[in-house]
Amino acid sequence: MTDPTEPTPTAGGVADRPATVPYRFDPDATAAALVAEHGHLDAGTETDRVVTVAGRLMLRRVQGKLAFGTLQDGTGRIQLFAPAASTPDFDGFAGLSLGDWIGVRGIVMVTRRGELSVRVDEWVVLAEARRSFPDKWHGLTDTETRYRQRYVDLWVTDESRRAFLLRSRMLSLLRRWLEDRGFLEVETPVFHPIPGGALARPFTTHHNALDLDLFLRIAPELYLKRLVVGGFERVFEIARVFRNEGLSTRHNPEFTMLELYQAYADYDDMMTLVEELVAHLATELRGSTVLSYQGRELDLTPPWPRRRLDDLVAEHTGLALSVDTPIDELRRVADAHEITWDDANGPGKLLLEIYEKTTEHELWGPVFVIDYPTEVSPLSRAHRDRPGYTERFEPIVAGRELGNAFTELVDPDVQRLRFEEQASAKDAGDAEAMAVDEDYLRALEYGLPPTGGLGIGIDRLVMLLADVGSIRDVILFPTLRPEQL
Repeated sequence: MTDPTEPTPTAGGVADRPATVPYRFDPDATAAALVAEHGHLDAGTETDRVVTVAGRLMLRRVQGKLAFGTLQDGTGRIQLFAPAASTPDFDGFAGLSLGDWIGVRGIVMVTRRGELSVRVDEWVVLAEARRSFPDKWHGLTDTETRYRQRYVDLWVTDESRRAFLLRSRMLSLLRRWLEDRGFLEVETPVFHPIPGGALARPFTTHHNALDLDLFLRIAPELYLKRLVVGGFERVFEIARVFRNEGLSTRHNPEFTMLELYQAYADYDDMMTLVEELVAHLATELRGSTVLSYQGRELDLTPPWPRRRLDDLVAEHTGLALSVDTPIDELRRVADAHEITWDDANGPGKLLLEIYEKTTEHELWGPVFVIDYPTEVSPLSRAHRDRPGYTERFEPIVAGRELGNAFTELVDPDVQRLRFEEQASAKDAGDAEAMAVDEDYLRALEYGLPPTGGLGIGIDRLVMLLADVGSIRDVILFPTLRPEQL
């Protein structure tokens, strides 16, 4: 049961715990595998299969000279059957605490009540739980404790464990799906000399050796497009990004994005890619493209509707607003909806603010909201048919933005003008505006072919597919206010 080179611990009760636990342990079976292999056995069956299992003791009950426990490992749960007549140090086993890690060796059997079990012929404590461990029936009901003590939450909250297992599988499926379509996974810098690729406030840091201020990336976009310039025609990155913003059920300052770029494509191609990818993941993880989210049906079957942003605003406000609407009228509408604005905001910015306040949360979707104002889309290519707009879209599902994508701006001269407009806004006090990135402009001068780009929030996609309402339920260790210990 233990490493033969180390002292063998003597299993004991709560007051007589071993001073030394094994340095290693060799389980040869898992709960899930035992259920799959022996779950069909009749009540009262004893097999000749001897197994070694390990995990946490999550339930325990003692009935006279008989003790039962529920052992939980990384795959599931299985019952432990401990008769006093054959269990070494029965009193010690009966005195184990909930949450103790133990190793057990014994035969596979089924009790007279039909419970598949491992008989406790040998056992050893692998780690003791010195803090009180919630039992299966009560779990962790305080969400703040769940997020701070995820190491406990994962054991006692089945929904939490399932969400993170789904997240892991989703990322694996996503990678495979993109690689099957010729996309190359790459890694780009987390430290940026110039924050760019999105409109967001960055975190700052300092490199001592170079005496250089740096920024944690707010998006990998500009580096990925440099790689397209370099000849990698289809690239993607599953990137940890950082934005110095507030906390909410859909925002965490540290989160994960999928960003990809495809040469010779435009935003129509990106819409097709999004709806096919999400439908694939839904089918693999939920069994269908028609699923329930927060108690309401959601049909992710392609194709998804494509609706212009200004048309949707007109439907939800009853007002025909556009980038050509006089600025004073847009300001009056903004005031009516208690939207804060300043003199630097143009028609495009006001139109977007009105859309986000009145319309976005009403879109159950899925729907592609297309054609965003140029003013709020500094990296997007001008719309080929609609002056004042760009070929940009956001997929909206269940009332929230799932991502952002566009036909990429490839003209270095136009991009310089857009950067300079952003820099002016930053100088005027807009902390989320971009700066002029001379190296990226130099890359564009070498030639960026027609390119479609896409960013999808991985955390929000997991929220959707795991049917949870808060981003903190899909990030293992979310950012929280300091704990008062």
